[in-house]
Amino acid sequence: MIAEARISPEILSRAAAVIRCLGHPLRLRLLEALETGEKTVTELQDYAGVSQPMVSQHLMVLKAHGVVDLRRAGPFAFYWIVEPKVKAILACIRARELRESFVAETGRGTGGPPSVPGV
Repeated sequence: MIAEARISPEILSRAAAVIRCLGHPLRLRLLEALETGEKTVTELQDYAGVSQPMVSQHLMVLKAHGVVDLRRAGPFAFYWIVEPKVKAILACIRARELRESFVAETGRGTGGPPSVPGV
């Protein structure tokens, strides 16, 4: 059965843009760090283990898509998550990781639908 309540084209367009924006491992890593609250670029650099220019470049992409915002305090730029669905997306990723770990450790599935390779 097809869902009765259709998602508006505007919402689908926004969701697609955010999902494309999140489609980079470093951006997901930065968002993982920001889950607990605002962080400076230096803190994010240390967490991700990459250069400051690389962190700043990816933060600019996240900001341009409305996923994070920033405030400046003197020489520091503090970033935080503003897109409310990010935490749910990260929780989904973690749930998938837990399921894969369970299957690897036990050799059996969880009773759900079969896994899709690459997902």
